[in-house]
Amino acid sequence: MKTLILVRHAKSSWKDAGIDDHDRALNKRGERDAPFMAKIFCKKKIKVDAIFSSTALRALTTAKEFAKAIGFGKQNIILEKELYLAGTEELFSFVKNTDDKLQSIMLFGHNPVTTSFAELLTKGNFENVPTCGVVAIDFDIDSWKQVTKESGKLRFFEFPKMYFKEVED
Repeated sequence: MKTLILVRHAKSSWKDAGIDDHDRALNKRGERDAPFMAKIFCKKKIKVDAIFSSTALRALTTAKEFAKAIGFGKQNIILEKELYLAGTEELFSFVKNTDDKLQSIMLFGHNPVTTSFAELLTKGNFENVPTCGVVAIDFDIDSWKQVTKESGKLRFFEFPKMYFKEVED
């Protein structure tokens, strides 16, 4: 069995219009949500073999919070430039080329591809994976090369507004 955990980066700041999209940091809500959702993830007791993150600051910052919470050395996060602007075909290729020694992997990335990829893998209708949303998908396979459309089974889907009901942005 293989497990893929897709995490959309936490809420980022749009305050400084002059900052390149790649360099946007988390805003106050994102700084609250990332460690909170990391703790929620810890309660699921999933051993993570590898963490891959987009090189965008907001994704990497979110990944570091999760790594810290699960006791996964931040220095072991693997930065993947292709996760920044990836589409579903690039994510399929990335997952299918993952080392089979890894049973459970986390990908920290962006929307709309996080939502569309989760839907494609699970036959699900997510509508939207919100910022800092976590989607865990199990595959009854021995090799990542066997991942196909609709072959995954949703283990869980969690996001901050399940716990925080405010409507602020």
